[in-house]
Amino acid sequence: VRMALDDVAQLAASLARTQVGEGELSYKGQGLKLDNAQSAEEIVKAIREFEGLQALRLEGNTIGVEAAQAIAKALEDKSDFQCCYWSDMFTGRLRSEIPPALNSLGAALMTAGARLKVLDLSDNAFGPDGVRGIEELLKSTACYTLQELRLNNCGMGIGGGKILAAALTVCHKKSGELGAPLSLKVFIAGRNRLENDGATALAQAFQLIGTLEEIHMPQNGINHAGVAALANAVQHNPQLRVLNLNDNTFTKKGAIAMAQALKHLRSVQVINFGDCLVRSEGAIAIADALTEGLPILKELNLSFGEIAEDAALAVAKSVKHKDQLERLDLNGNCFGEDGCQNLRELMQNMNMGDLLGSLSDDEGEPEDDDDDDDDDDEEEEDDDEDEEEEEDEEEDEEEEEDVDEDEENEEEGEDEPSKPSQMSTPSSASRPPDVSSFLCFPSPDKLLRLGNKRAELIQQQVDVADVGRTVEAFLKISSVYKEDNPEVKAAVLESLDAVLRKTFSLPSAQTFSFISSLLVMLGLLKSEDKVKPVAVVAGHLQCLEHAVKQDYFPREHIAVLYAFMARQNKSLESCAIARDSLRSTLQRLQPES
Repeated sequence: VRMALDDVAQLAASLARTQVGEGELSYKGQGLKLDNAQSAEEIVKAIREFEGLQALRLEGNTIGVEAAQAIAKALEDKSDFQCCYWSDMFTGRLRSEIPPALNSLGAALMTAGARLKVLDLSDNAFGPDGVRGIEELLKSTACYTLQELRLNNCGMGIGGGKILAAALTVCHKKSGELGAPLSLKVFIAGRNRLENDGATALAQAFQLIGTLEEIHMPQNGINHAGVAALANAVQHNPQLRVLNLNDNTFTKKGAIAMAQALKHLRSVQVINFGDCLVRSEGAIAIADALTEGLPILKELNLSFGEIAEDAALAVAKSVKHKDQLERLDLNGNCFGEDGCQNLRELMQNMNMGDLLGSLSDDEGEPEDDDDDDDDDDEEEEDDDEDEEEEEDEEEDEEEEEDVDEDEENEEEGEDEPSKPSQMSTPSSASRPPDVSSFLCFPSPDKLLRLGNKRAELIQQQVDVADVGRTVEAFLKISSVYKEDNPEVKAAVLESLDAVLRKTFSLPSAQTFSFISSLLVMLGLLKSEDKVKPVAVVAGHLQCLEHAVKQDYFPREHIAVLYAFMARQNKSLESCAIARDSLRSTLQRLQPES
């Protein structure tokens, strides 16, 4: 009896640990490190014994190639399978490991005859090559029934966006030939650096699909050309309820194009165009669309869009008869104190005062020449886009070359005799360090794994002639700085010294541009362009303090830095100790400048 009770207790503990629900097996957030088949035995056994398995949760674990193959083998007869909750399951893995792992899992689902409803691979930094890892799955019968595709924060880039769009297009075509075309409802791909070309490719797929209810594509570097393509696509998705394009760059052209598209939609409930630089003319166009349509709108976010008072009042008036409205966010625009008060009074007079969000971050009244600046900015954007597209194509080619190298190395590793337990963790000699992966999604572990030549590798990767990308690299590298970890600290400072020494060997005018861009990104200097500062961490300031002490750092920049650091600024309040230390160092170095 005692043995039976123990068995029951053990089974209960196992069930609690795996959170088995109706048709669902979950290992969510357990932090499991599964490098090989042996380490995955428990999951494999549970999958095999689970009759009618419909969903598998592997979020918050780290799965190697061999472990993925073992799990895949167990899934091959699960014909009822529907939901892959596989976000954040490759933490600490090299990017070259992810495609073969995804290929194995995808092939298993195809073999099983699964009919997927949900595929969630968010927060896996797999880049374009990771999209290739799911390309065949997306084209297969397993995804003809897909309803939700979640790929948030995967670093797909333009290349990955194009691969994804092509796969969805094939899926829609093939499923349509069988009389039941792909009816995707939810698409999530924020923070993927899709830019115009990636967004345009996906927009073409969206237009074909026509069943989308939610589109979430925030923080993708999309400008008005890409926004216009998306605007055209959403018109062909009449059931669209949620449109989230936060933190892209509409400008007037993109905002007007999107406003025209919104006039054709009746089901939209949530619009998030915050941080999108819609500007006053764009806001007025959106207000016109609101007046004519969108009868069940619940939320509208036009925050931080350089909108002036008159345009904001037009937006407020346009929501007067929106009976289901729950929130209007116009924070961070350019109203001034009187404008804010006028807006509040208007909303109060319409009995909607409690629906207006905070205006605490208002930027104050715009200067008189803003309208002229708008036109100039847009002309500059048009000129810059051709150059950006050429750069993007070059980057895509480089990414493809990196992938080819990874694949070659994997093949070489497979040819070499090795023990089964070593298959998923080949020696570092067979897997080249991935600098791009570190710079996209930095972590102390990734930096250390770059090896003794990390400084040289990073210096080669960073084009110091591009001020913006050099500043970004500085912020990414310094973000993983750890004062209490000597190994990480040394690796960070060594890498930064290599990049900055090269940067400050350039002509003085360009090094001043670096300093000014850095001040903008730290939130210490307001930019004329729409640039969103980073969330400052202590490492940014600690590494800057190290840099100013080095012989490569130009003395003439000390006074500039000190002038800005001496000011009170909210962006540095969370790092008060590091801020004060840097300020003190700059003050001490002043006489030498």
